Parts: sequence; C-alpha cells; structure tokens
Amino acid sequence: MINLTKVIEFKKFIESLSTEKQEKLTDFFVEVNRHLSLPSHFKEAIILDFENALLYYKKNNVGLDDALNLLNPEKLGGFYARPALLWYPLDDAAKIYPMNIKRNQMSIFRVSAYLKNNIVPELMQMALNFTIKRFPFMATTVKNGFFWHYLDTTKRRFKLKPEIHKPCMPINVAASGSQSFRLLYYKNRLSVEFFHVLTDGNGAIVFLNTLLAEYLRLLGNNIPCNDQVLDINDVINSQETENEFANIELKNTKAGGFGGSSALQLSGNIAHSNPSRILHFEMETDKLLEKSRASNTSLTAYLLAYIFVAAKYSTEAQKGNLNIQVPVNLRKFYNKKTLRNFVMFCKISNPIDSFDNIEEIIPEITKQLKEKSTLQAMEEMVQATIRLVRSLKYVPLFIKRPVAKLAYGFLGDKVFTCAFSNLGNVSLPVEMRPYIDKYDVVMGASSTNRVGCTCISFNNKTVLSLTKNTEDPSFEEKLAMLFKENGIAYNLEGSPVYES
Repeated sequence: MINLTKVIEFKKFIESLSTEKQEKLTDFFVEVNRHLSLPSHFKEAIILDFENALLYYKKNNVGLDDALNLLNPEKLGGFYARPALLWYPLDDAAKIYPMNIKRNQMSIFRVSAYLKNNIVPELMQMALNFTIKRFPFMATTVKNGFFWHYLDTTKRRFKLKPEIHKPCMPINVAASGSQSFRLLYYKNRLSVEFFHVLTDGNGAIVFLNTLLAEYLRLLGNNIPCNDQVLDINDVINSQETENEFANIELKNTKAGGFGGSSALQLSGNIAHSNPSRILHFEMETDKLLEKSRASNTSLTAYLLAYIFVAAKYSTEAQKGNLNIQVPVNLRKFYNKKTLRNFVMFCKISNPIDSFDNIEEIIPEITKQLKEKSTLQAMEEMVQATIRLVRSLKYVPLFIKRPVAKLAYGFLGDKVFTCAFSNLGNVSLPVEMRPYIDKYDVVMGASSTNRVGCTCISFNNKTVLSLTKNTEDPSFEEKLAMLFKENGIAYNLEGSPVYES
C-alpha cells in the first residue's frame, strides 16, 4: 500500500532542490528503472524504497551527491532486469523437509543480530534489495516437481517486515512466487528466518552478516569483506550453490549412524501455541571456556552436560535413554564453499539413571562426541542419506510423500529428547565489530520435543537459547540452578510473547 504522506513528502523534497539537482535526481531514477524489469507492483515498491532512503538521508543532513552515491543503482546488478530462469534441485539433506510439513509446523530456524543502535528500516530494506542478488538460491520459491520438490528462482521485491509474531512461524511456501525466508526487525534486532530447504546455520550466518555489512555501508561506514561477509557485487561462485553431498567420494563406506529406539521425552503438556517461550541465557565466553578447559572438554560438550542434567530433572521417567541430536558441520572435513545445507548429526545418548550431576557425565559426553562426530561416522551417515534418496529417486512425488515419511522415520523427533546446535563463534571484520552487540539462534518448535537448544558466540558473549514447546518451567529452572551452582553468571532474556 502506497504511503501518501511519503509521496507528498518526496514531492516537496524534489521541489526544494535546485534545477541542476532535480535533473541529477531524474537521471538517477532513469538508471533505477533500467535495472528493473518486474511486475509493476514490485517495480513501484522498489522505486519507493529508493525514495524513502533518500528522504532518510535528507533528514540526516546527507548531501544529495553522497546519498546518490550510496544508493548507486549499479548495486542492483542485473538481478531485477533479467527473467527468472534458474532453478535448483534440493540438496540431499533438504529433500525431506517439504514432505514433512505439518499443520502450523515446518522446519524453520532463525539467526538474529543485535546492533548497538536501532535499525533504520529504510536503509535495511535497500540493503536487502542490493544483497539478495548475491544469494540466488535464496531468491527462490519451493515448487513441486514430478519426483522431488525443487527451488525455482522468483524475481520480486523481497520484504523487510517489522516483527509482530512469534519466532519461526510457518512460511506460506505454497503461494506462487512466495519467499522461502523472512527478514524481520524489532528495535535493534535483525532476524532472518529460513525454511531449512534453503540453507543451514553456516549459510544463514553468511547471509545475515553480508546483509548487515551492506546496511552499515549505507550508513556511511567502510566495511570490508571476509569469509562470513561476502562482496555483494562479486561474481557468484558456483560452489556456493552446490549440493556437496553428491560430491563426497565414498569408498566402500557402510551406511549407518541412524536408527535407534525412541528417546525419553521431557514432561509437560505440549502447548497449544508454539513456541510457547523463547529464552536466552547470555554468558561470558571466556568464563565458559575456562570452565570447559578445566573439565578437559570442549564448550559444546560442557554445555551438553548441563542440558543432560536439566533434562533428567525435567521428566518423571526413571528408566530409558536421553538422546540429544548434535549437528556436525561437514565443512570442517571438506574444503567446500557451499552455502546450502552441508550438515549431518550425531546422537549423544545416556541412560537417565547413569548420572546425577555435571561432573559425572562430562567424560562420557566428551568420549561420545569424539567418536560419533568423526569423518568416518559422518561419511556413514552421508552414505545412508544418499542411499535413501536414490531408493526414492524414481518414485512420483505424490506417492513419495508418505513413503518418504516412513523411510525417514528414524530421523523423527521421537528418536531424540531434544537437539543442541552450536554455531560457534561469529567472525566479523574488525571494522564491523563495534556496531554489533551479540547474536542468537532460535530453533523452530518441534511437535514432540519439549525444548530445542542452540548456541552462538560473539564479542565474548555466548548466548544459549531455548525454544520451549511446553509451559512446564522445570528445564530452564534447573538449567539456571546448575549455572549458579557452578559459578557461571548469566543474564536471562525472553518472554512468552518475545517482546523483551
């Protein structure tokens, strides 16, 4: 919907300019139009984006020449001027996601960055307009093929929206030309939510950081690139869009790593509205590393110990196994640049009656992590995944959906008590770090697991986030108690409506 107030304001802005500057502005918008070959409503919306950005610059005393330079239409590239011809087959890890969509639930995850200042939506929208061309496989919509779903390029204006709903709500991918991700802002928080068919945590971080870098440039800052901040005007590397599972050389590797009986689930009724709570434990990274090193283990294993003990005290079960799914980034084994899914997982399992405290369970978790996240173990899982995909290759999609759900049943929520994903430390250029306070990651709610756990570190802040699927507070209360008992200070943020 056109904002008439903004239209009138921009008209007055033009009238306030000298004849020379009006001509310069006219030439500028001629160039903008040359870069846009879109349906009229998308084209008009992007032109309004330019106008709103120019109004912002005017109000903040940025000269017209500087503003036009910052908003150079060449940064649109040819993305909006060319027809949508590209399409991408889903990578092997993503093929199950569209077939597993249930009512009001799908595989969505979110990565958020908290800036030092509130977000300027006019400039963040322009940053998105400029950045999306660098990630063509994200500028797609999910389509039904005869045998598999696939990603089809969609040329449109991708929207930045104010955040008004709970995190990780389903995305309407069934609508023609719909986005498969959403970009949201709330005060100083910028969040990007992805349908998991597009990418994994690594790709999400690269997209978010690249977008943030362009936004900061539009604010007049000189931000260079690195491995997690791509050059938006650079030629796209075909390796970034590759399904690298298909390129792994498997030499007589047995298939394995899946299977197992159902895991214990935490107590508490599943909430009617999911997620019911989002909670963030913010801790000092160096203190956590000091504690984990003192226990001769990694940060991931150390936090896993807390999750296991909190889980034990959050269920009435006395027998059975607590199983935690831990994603493993395959990029650490292979020199691959893909920004799509390239993750397998390992299952860390412990009988509920085999431990009572952190110290008892750390050695066993450390041992299992080392054994189950090796290259050999991951290749066995990749082999199993590839065999499943090949076995269903020529089964029509309308038959494949129920068959695939059965075939992939061992990957279902019932095999795990919960998941814990540690995205590690975010690496930003030195010039960019002063503008970012912290990050967090939110996992979409499961239909079975009562909690999902994620972790990410930046600027000596490690944020452990919980996605709750029940109103039962016992898990987070026990976790908080354990941190206090072990001398780990934390700030706890979040609320049922996610406004704090």
